[in-house]
Order: sequence, then C-alpha cells, then structure tokens
Amino acid sequence: MQLDSSNGTNEYHQLFGHETHDNRVLFELLVVAVFQAGLSWRVAAGKIPIFRQVFANFDYRIVAGFDEPEFEAMMQQPAMIKNPRKIRAIVSNSRAIIKLAPEFNDFNDYLWHFTNQQVWIMNIEPDAPLNQQSSLGTLVAKDMKKRGFKFVGPTTVQLLLLAAGIIQRMEK
Repeated sequence: MQLDSSNGTNEYHQLFGHETHDNRVLFELLVVAVFQAGLSWRVAAGKIPIFRQVFANFDYRIVAGFDEPEFEAMMQQPAMIKNPRKIRAIVSNSRAIIKLAPEFNDFNDYLWHFTNQQVWIMNIEPDAPLNQQSSLGTLVAKDMKKRGFKFVGPTTVQLLLLAAGIIQRMEK
C-alpha cells in the first residue's frame, strides 16, 4: 500500500504550535519528534499516515502492549522509517506514559504540569532557529529520561513542546 506522505506533512503543519491537551495528539507529536531526530520534521511528519497505521491510531495504551510480532510487522511496512531503535523507543515511551499514573492523570497532565497548565512564553531573537533550546525543554527532557522515555534529548523535547503549543515563541 503506497501512502501519500504530503498528507502527513499538511496534517502536521495544521497541528504544529497550536495548544493541545489531547493525549492522542500529544502522543502523535511525540512519535514525530522521536522520528525526526537525525532526519527532519518534514520527513517525519510526512510519515504520519504510516505512523497512524502502525502505531494504533496513536493510542499509546494499545502501543504499550506491542511486542515482537508488531515490531516485525512495522519493519515490513514499505513506507515505514525502518529504524529499530526508534520503533522500540515509541513502544517504550508508550509504557512510560502509562507509568506516569497515579502521579499524573495522563500524558497531557504530565507535560502541562511543568508550566502550571499555562503556555510558556520563550522570548527569542528575530530569525532564531526553531530548534533553539530553552531551560524548559532541557528540564522536561531530563525528567522524561528519568522516567524511562527514549530518544528525548533537549532538542527533541523542545520541538515537542513547541509543536504542542506548550511553548510559544515571541520575538524580542
């Protein structure tokens, strides 16, 4: 089955930067963030249709139960980015999200607690690169790693927080 990758890119650009509290969307943004490492957001976002297919429509509760048969099936998908470490990281991250309870209600509650449920404004210089790191991105990345999340360095998490609208950039 051949998927039109441009649809994923368009979908992603419609989501990027808009404040969201939807767990499914937050997990989708995390998936794209993990896969963009070493590639680009455009390439990773272009794979949203195949990610939706192989990652149970971005239901992290289902993905947390994946094991070798699902992994092998993903590796056989022609349109899939075949990076076994990243694919396993998504499954691991799904399990880490579930382990956030009972401390947090859900993934949304966890991510937004760092800003007391408020948008965090990042003052930037004009034309600053999108992946410019912040103290918030670094703090969240460190906490996520401590909780067992994979492929969540400061730059990746910074882009996740920007994509989810948790961080909003404002030019100085």
